[in-house]
Order: sequence, then C-alpha cells, then structure tokens
Amino acid sequence: METRELRYFVAVAEEEHVGRAAERLGMAQPPLSRAIAQLERRLGAALFERTPRGMALTGAGEVLLREGRAALAAVEAAERRTRRASTSAGPAGIVLTAKAGASTELMAKLLDAHAAEPDAVPVEVVLSSPGHQALMLRDGRADVALLHEPFDDVSGFDTEQLQVEDQVLVLPAGHPASTRPSLTLAEASSLPDLPLPRWPHLDGTYPDGPGPELRDLTQVLQLVRLGRTAIVLPEGVRASLGEGLAVVPLSDAPRVTTVIAWPPHSTSAAVAALVRTASRL
Repeated sequence: METRELRYFVAVAEEEHVGRAAERLGMAQPPLSRAIAQLERRLGAALFERTPRGMALTGAGEVLLREGRAALAAVEAAERRTRRASTSAGPAGIVLTAKAGASTELMAKLLDAHAAEPDAVPVEVVLSSPGHQALMLRDGRADVALLHEPFDDVSGFDTEQLQVEDQVLVLPAGHPASTRPSLTLAEASSLPDLPLPRWPHLDGTYPDGPGPELRDLTQVLQLVRLGRTAIVLPEGVRASLGEGLAVVPLSDAPRVTTVIAWPPHSTSAAVAALVRTASRL
C-alpha cells in the first residue's frame, strides 16, 4: 500500500461519505471511489458497506483504520524528526512534552538532573493542553513525554513508571467542604456551588455541563480561588499551590501513575539518557 492510498481510505472512513472525503482531500469524487475499490481488490477484503447514507466500515475496515492511522502517524513522525535533526545547530536536542501545570516539581528535578549529566543534550519543553501529549509523541512533534495513567493513552509506547499518587480535590479555602477529612468522587462532583471544570476533547470541543471550560491550569486555579469551581488533581499539586486554596483527599478516586514514554522504535541515545535519568530520580 502507498501512503496516498491510506490517506484516501482514512478520509473516507472518518467522513463516512466519499463526496465529503473528496472535498476534504481537494479531489474529484470518481478517482477517489476508484482508488478505494482498487485498494479493496488488492487486499481481497471489503473495507466499506455502501449504504444510501454513505460508507460504513466493515470489520476489516476498522482494522485498517486503526493500523492505517498508526502507519501515517509513523511516516509523519519520521519526516518531522528528520527535518528537526537536519536543521538543528550544535548537538541535536530532544523535545519533551507534558501537560501545562502538571508534574511541575518532578519535571524540574528531571531537567536539573539531566543537565548535570556529562554530554547532556538540550531538552526543549513543550507544554500543551490535556490529551495532546500522546498525539505529539505519535506524530513526531515530541521525542519523549510525561503521561498520566489512567487518563492518557500509553498504548504502543515504551514507558518507565516514575511515581504513583492519590488524587485530591482543590477547592477554595474557607468552603464548608474544605474541613472534611475526605470526600468521594460523587460528593466532589455534586457540590452545587463548585461545578467541576470541563476538559476539552482532542478536537478542541467541550462536553456540555455547568463547569468552566478548562484551557489552562493557572486560569482554573484562579477561578477556584474566586469560588467558581473546584478541580480534581494528583496529590503532588499541593507543593505548588498558593494561598486561598484548600486540598481534600478523595477516598475512591483512582491513583494516578506518572510515566515517561517514548516510541518503541526509538534508537536515540539522547532519549535513552533522559529515561535513565528519570528512572534514577
């Protein structure tokens, strides 16, 4: 298969309609239909069920969509990493991505310890919104990532466990619930005057709900201080909280495991050195 064919197939699968996929790809509909039919003949499998409303994936099509997305991401990652290596001045650095406002103390210790190592390469830190770290690692925008299970998808990566934490509810100091020894998740999410913030989907849209849209952790913590919301975070956030905030343990929240993750096919000595440093901390 060619990457061009995979891109055609993924577009039709995601749009569920040849016409919309052709418009998205900037091509006419007949050659796109012919390309999909040719791909099906070559594979000896029907990838779509043609219906009056559009194209529905078969079981074989679902497999190819999953594998095809991974293959296209790998090609894109190879292109990005190669371009970065060819344009870097001095020692080739690596890109570490993490959630903005998360694992701050751990990341600071990691970067300091790594910088003290002989022949340490530069590490560019890219902070982004929740959910984007794994995508950046898959498509080559990052070489290594700090991810948090069970919330981040670590499938397909090599990982090293760094720490395990309980979760807590961060709420305004002086709120009646701030004196409780602990809360359940149900109790935390049902405080009438403190609706929990809404985390964005990967496409940038937000689920419906009364809570504020979470874009930046600093912004949300300010809203917590103002008594407009509360937020569930790993317990390690205690170290970086300022005045005006209280922390209450959550008795039934799943524990959060922070891992350092990298692509399994990586042969980068710089990535290996950073992982070794992280595992020693």
